[in-house]
Amino acid sequence: MKKAFLRIGTALAILAAPLPALAEPIHALLYKNPQCSCCEGYAAYLRQNGFEVEVKPSNDLAEISSKAGVPADLEGCHTTFIEGYVVDGHVPVDVIQKLLKEKPAIAGITLPGMPMGAPGMGGPKSAPFTIYAVTKDGSAPTVYAVE
Repeated sequence: MKKAFLRIGTALAILAAPLPALAEPIHALLYKNPQCSCCEGYAAYLRQNGFEVEVKPSNDLAEISSKAGVPADLEGCHTTFIEGYVVDGHVPVDVIQKLLKEKPAIAGITLPGMPMGAPGMGGPKSAPFTIYAVTKDGSAPTVYAVE
């Protein structure tokens, strides 16, 4: 009988314990070409990984990227702003999480082009992804991560 009370007491204590606070989703503002469907795939990928994504169609992606510090030769398919950083292209979420955790003094990161197998893109990954760190001060981009 004593053991039954202990088990019931333990179960009640577990149920009465406060639940850990759920983290607020991180807001992401994604600018994309109105006709691009892979950008929607990338937005869905971010949502699946806990981000709250607002998608804005734009025909001025090159200008948006440039103003954010992304050189023309390193532009991705779309431009996303997350917690004050630019994330250009199909950057894997673990690299974004690294950026948000480390909080480096950069404008953001970019995965140039539309590489096969990248999040939101179809097909198998054919080569490692090189993600670059970019600044707004004209410094040369540096490698931030290789996936």
